[in-house]
Amino acid sequence: MIPELGHFALAMACALAFAQAVIGLWGGHRRDMRLMSAAPGLAVGQLVALGAAALCLVLAAANDDFSVVNIAENSAIAKPLLYKISGTWGNHEGSILLWGLILGICGGLVAGFGRNLPSSLRARVLGVLGGTSAGFLLFCLLTSNPFLRAFPAPPDGQGMNPLLQDPGLAFHPPVLYMGYVGFAVPFAFAVAALLEGRIDAAWGRWVRPWALVSWCFLTCGIAMGSWWAYYELGWGGYWFWDPVENASLMPWLTGTALVHSAIVVEKRESLKIWTVLLAIGTFSLSLSGTFLVRSGILNSVHAFAQDPARGVFILGLLGLVIGGSLLLFALRAPLLKSGGVFAPVSREGGLVLNNILLCSICSVVIVGTMYPPFADLLAGQKISVGAPFFNATVLPLAIPLFVAMAMGPLLPWKRGRLGPVLAHAWWAALAACIVAGVCSIGMRVLPALAFGAAAWIILGSFAEVVERTLLFRAPVANSVRRARGLPVAVLGAAIAHAGMGVTVAGIAGMSLSSNRIVEAHAGDRFSVGGYEWTLLSIDSEKGPNYDARVAAIEVTQHGAPVAIMRPSRRDFASQKQTTSDVAIRTNLMRDLYAVLGEERDGSAVLRLHVNPLAPWIWLGGVIMAAGGALSLADRRLRVGAPSRIRNAVPA
Repeated sequence: MIPELGHFALAMACALAFAQAVIGLWGGHRRDMRLMSAAPGLAVGQLVALGAAALCLVLAAANDDFSVVNIAENSAIAKPLLYKISGTWGNHEGSILLWGLILGICGGLVAGFGRNLPSSLRARVLGVLGGTSAGFLLFCLLTSNPFLRAFPAPPDGQGMNPLLQDPGLAFHPPVLYMGYVGFAVPFAFAVAALLEGRIDAAWGRWVRPWALVSWCFLTCGIAMGSWWAYYELGWGGYWFWDPVENASLMPWLTGTALVHSAIVVEKRESLKIWTVLLAIGTFSLSLSGTFLVRSGILNSVHAFAQDPARGVFILGLLGLVIGGSLLLFALRAPLLKSGGVFAPVSREGGLVLNNILLCSICSVVIVGTMYPPFADLLAGQKISVGAPFFNATVLPLAIPLFVAMAMGPLLPWKRGRLGPVLAHAWWAALAACIVAGVCSIGMRVLPALAFGAAAWIILGSFAEVVERTLLFRAPVANSVRRARGLPVAVLGAAIAHAGMGVTVAGIAGMSLSSNRIVEAHAGDRFSVGGYEWTLLSIDSEKGPNYDARVAAIEVTQHGAPVAIMRPSRRDFASQKQTTSDVAIRTNLMRDLYAVLGEERDGSAVLRLHVNPLAPWIWLGGVIMAAGGALSLADRRLRVGAPSRIRNAVPA
């Protein structure tokens, strides 16, 4: 009975989404207050229905209802409860339902917190969100129904992919989808603005918080996915330039550009048309990533089971959403009033350079990701594009981006000069040169320069704070008083930029890692990265739904014990699959990393790594997201967007 209730709730949500789209858009067009006021209620109703559908699927999974095909294919009686629940979104059908639920949450938030929006704009935004949601829910009902019944019901399920039975993967998809789907709100604002034919500072103030929240979630989601690949797949790296990894990176790059571009719209009413295009492009890339994962075009450890029919449906939905929005942009964008002018050397000019570089990097990633399948389709050539291509093409674009990150916030609006900016940031540049010079003594040139760039980004990020508080140039009490008066967004931006520097430092440290693959017997000792590794034993253990072989490895340095590490290999009999459980011991300055490989003739293959500064890669992502979240606490965003000035109407 619970699956039928969930199916009914899903169908009800789809009907409400269609009604929300039609009533919201038509009411906004006709300026009919009755229709416009109905759109928020429909959005809330859709959210309630989607919540009920998701709850029904979770209850069916927790109760081992294998009469539901989705649960029979992705769950099992022996699977721990956490993974039974997370398994509801760890597959194709459940992930589409999760996508729709988060889109419903976005619509509900706009309905609840958008009361200070003009009625016509809010109705149109909700209408666009409703139309997008209706398309995905229709896709869910017609080709990806998570509530389909199996008859007769099997006594036990097939179980979940063992690689996904991990705490990180339990929370990674919802966080990542909050970023993906969250950009639907700026997209809806962009389409609504094109329909209204008006974009101003108030529009920029409304869009920026939604873009910033989505960017924070997407940053955390990418960091969590990278961390999972590092400790679960056992290859010792953090980013493989996997096509599905790239699919999440592309909207992050354009979303970063959108966050910065919206600032210019809010402050100076410039770059309005460009910001609208970025909002459309970012959500389009999010949708494209969904298509790539599910269409069978790209193969990846992250990809779900593919079905060409589903791919054709998503391709049609992509054509409708992306093609329709771009057509509307082509027709209405020339009618929008352009903003104020500014000099190339100005805060606006720095943000334009930021946008150009970010979008150029995104273009490179798109070309490297999509060239192999198109070469196969058009010429029948099997080509692989890997890390060497991306490293060689992205790095030249990233260097000027890192330079501009510290200097841009020091530039004044409208018109400025580089001389004063360099004078304010000289100490950060000097420190970066010292760091690069010291590091070059004992390491290769490129990692030394990377450490210098990291120091420049981290210290330069706070150059504006130092300048505005007159730190070291005024009495401490005066600097503290000025610091208290700083807008929270200034401090949040500095922290977010510094987080990028921390990540760059982590990447530079990982380039210095030491690793070794050995075949060891119990008692064998090896030296890796200045540490002594001794294989003590390999024993068998029984897990809740797997059998494991666990190695005990003693790590010492200069004769002093450092850690006992226990990497393992897990054999999941029901899925006929073996996975590696990596052992990691960290002190935040380096990771000791051990992987147990295959056993033969009483010996075992061990992969041993010492990865300097590896945790900084993901710590930087957390710091970036924290800086973005702190910016949301700015009073200018808490008090809400400014009201649009109404033209006086003669009596």
